[in-house]
Amino acid sequence: MSDPQAGDDAGRFAVKLTSDSHFAWLRTRMALDRTMMAWTRTAVSLIGFGFVIVQFFDTMQDIPGAVPPRFPDAPRYLGLGLIFCGIVALVASVLEYHWMRRHLWSGSFADLAGSTHLTRRAPLYLAAGLLIIVGLFAFFAVLLRLT
Repeated sequence: MSDPQAGDDAGRFAVKLTSDSHFAWLRTRMALDRTMMAWTRTAVSLIGFGFVIVQFFDTMQDIPGAVPPRFPDAPRYLGLGLIFCGIVALVASVLEYHWMRRHLWSGSFADLAGSTHLTRRAPLYLAAGLLIIVGLFAFFAVLLRLT
């Protein structure tokens, strides 16, 4: 047995191939997917809310008799900031999801997964990629709009 103070983790996480450990692996895998979906929902909310803020305050300025805002560009900058945060959150979550997904299929965990490699791409990659494109379109639509 190795000394726990020596820093050797080989015996620390011994993986035993049982049905309990396989189902624990499946629960971890599903939790990873749920976390990615939650990040995706958060990013969609940030992107959508940022775009709505810009559109709402632009429409408010067109109403006759409306009091002109003190800082007319503030909603645009706030909207751009929210859209940017949504894009960054989505990119970061895709990277984290990818790294964790690879980790779950590597080393001794591969035996629990039932295969030694990722068998197929997750549909979350496609959804996240499309949302990143939509977010970039919204960002540049707001940024490059001529007033």
